[in-house]
Amino acid sequence: MGIARVALPVAAHAEFDYWAPSGLGIAVGSVVRVQLARRALVGVVVALSDTSEVETARLQPVTEVVAELPPLPDDLLAVARFIAGYYQEPLGQVLAQMLPPLENAPVSQRRAEALAGPLALTAAGMRELPPRLRRSPRLAELFDRWRAAAGGVLTELELQALPPRLRTTLRAWLQAGWLEPAAAAPDPAADGPELNADQQRAAAAIIAAGGRFAPFLLQGVTGSGKTAVYLAAAAAVIAGGAQALVLVPEINLTPQFERRVLAALPGRRVVTLHSGLAAGARRRRWLAAATGVADVVLGTRLAGFAPLPRLGLIVVDEEHDPSYKQQDVVRYHGRDVAIWRARLRAVPVVLGTATPALETLRHVQDGRYVRLNLPQRAVADARLPTLALAPDRGEAVYDGMGARLLAAIEARLARGEQSLVFINRRGYSPSLLCASCGWQAGCPRCSARLVVHRDAFELRCHHCGHRERLARACPQCGNVDLLPMGHGTQRLERALAERFPSARIARVDRDSTRREGAFAAIREQVHAGDIDIMVGTQMLAKGHDFPRLTLVGVLGADNALYSADFRATERLGALLFQVAGRAGRAGLPGEVIVQTSFPEHPLFRALLHHDYDDLAAALMDERRVAGLPPFSRLALLTAEAPQRETVDGFLAAAQQAGLLLRRDLRLAVEVFSPVAAALARRAGQERGQVLVRSDERAALQRFLAAWREAIAALPGRRVRWALDVDPMGFA
Repeated sequence: MGIARVALPVAAHAEFDYWAPSGLGIAVGSVVRVQLARRALVGVVVALSDTSEVETARLQPVTEVVAELPPLPDDLLAVARFIAGYYQEPLGQVLAQMLPPLENAPVSQRRAEALAGPLALTAAGMRELPPRLRRSPRLAELFDRWRAAAGGVLTELELQALPPRLRTTLRAWLQAGWLEPAAAAPDPAADGPELNADQQRAAAAIIAAGGRFAPFLLQGVTGSGKTAVYLAAAAAVIAGGAQALVLVPEINLTPQFERRVLAALPGRRVVTLHSGLAAGARRRRWLAAATGVADVVLGTRLAGFAPLPRLGLIVVDEEHDPSYKQQDVVRYHGRDVAIWRARLRAVPVVLGTATPALETLRHVQDGRYVRLNLPQRAVADARLPTLALAPDRGEAVYDGMGARLLAAIEARLARGEQSLVFINRRGYSPSLLCASCGWQAGCPRCSARLVVHRDAFELRCHHCGHRERLARACPQCGNVDLLPMGHGTQRLERALAERFPSARIARVDRDSTRREGAFAAIREQVHAGDIDIMVGTQMLAKGHDFPRLTLVGVLGADNALYSADFRATERLGALLFQVAGRAGRAGLPGEVIVQTSFPEHPLFRALLHHDYDDLAAALMDERRVAGLPPFSRLALLTAEAPQRETVDGFLAAAQQAGLLLRRDLRLAVEVFSPVAAALARRAGQERGQVLVRSDERAALQRFLAAWREAIAALPGRRVRWALDVDPMGFA
């Protein structure tokens, strides 16, 4: 009797044996349905055997092989084992991340099918729609969109920008057969200029590495044309019969990137993969990748798990971005997994950024990665913007904005150019203060202040989602003089509207872009010149190209300098270099004004000289002295429970178990004392952590495997806990 060892999406670090009926055709990698106790689960066969440690009579049969999905290939199984071992995660949960939604997903998990483009009118649509237009302005408006579109085709980006009422009509047209998939019309603007000498050298080096594992850091100033290098390398790989995988840090970047790829690689099949897709679309695109139909797979870290039988190149754009690190369920880093996958498949991997992570720079210094530089902007007459520091306090400051910034905005309005005011805080104000007794509005479920959302007349917690009506009087002393303290995007939007009443202003943050297609619609307005001033968070800081944007103003940059997180300055530096790079990308001179109280800080000095390497070198020296990454390895044990004493007792026991293991195994590992998390209470749960550090990766990995088992065996625990290997921050 054949035995199938199946990894299931459960918290146990174990696989489960099942009887494998011969007629099912089960193979290693097969996706199967099985019963575990009373639950029906989908798992992956990770091994076949003739024997089992479980008594034959107790073995249950595999219920069925999921016919709609092919078996996972060997390289993905190897990647899953790497993630499970390195990040101390259950193999079954890792493999579950690699599978698309299945046909019989629960109704609660189904969503309306996303509109996938490009689309063109069919012959039936051209014939049957015109007689109906007189009776329906909505039909006429939608039909006019196609008549005005280049080549009679609407791209996915343009479809996403449609208002909801038109998208509803569009789905009816699809069902009626009036629309059909079409090749996107080439976009001359998206192609960009011919590669310059630096781009040609970079592309040639990547192409020459085809057929072997070769990690490259493509470091270029903002606007230097890194995407053009990716596409040149991808074109060569695809011409040779292979596939390319391109990762971006956020879903909002995929439509713009897809447009560039379609324009540069006409006739090639490009599919996007990310968690924002409806189940059916995600499954079809996963299958297009797995069957080799797709030439390019583009997406977020989720796309890094797509089966690619002809994989020839991996690109990780904005490799420094913390969004590549998944923070729940399976805590892995998408960039590092992409590098490991490239090693397994013996293909080049390109890490592109203007602001490399210090870990990546350390690999360059040690000779593990090759650095390719793009020191100039790609557009011939485009120059890096001029930078200036301005005070963020004083009499000349109007609702958070200084006189210099306001004058610069006014000058852009007069010239018909666009401005971006950047602040990484959404809402109206980060706190509400009583001027009489000092009371501040706090979240009842978190150790955090409530944020003022004045448009909705609410106080909101940005950690747990708690909402309450905006207080009209202080609950402690009854004073009605309550002051919103600090600035958020909503407050700046209102202040700019009052100062420049004729300006067309768009706010871009998580609140204003919740509706499907909202972000795409704003982006289209900006490109069309219908927006004068953008007010936004880090959603606008990376990857976007706005030709008429010539001014960037940065507010609240000093906040990160007070953080206890050792990565805070590195993240702030990357963010400021990235957001500054939005200005002056298409020939018009750009200007960046950063408001700060610390103009002598090394970060701002490096920013003034456009010298990220100088900042990185200073941070490297600090990390080396302190023994912090990239000169050491960290892991974080996090725990939460309703009572503080439960969390403290659990972490104290876990630390003690770690100290004993360190002694018994004679490992060079430090186990620090338990501390409260930076946000000590969230959603009614008390939170704490224990940090572990080692200079040796192998020593830390050996310790963590044994420590995880010791923690799981602790008696009487009533806490939720997790191990986070290579944490991006402290919880």
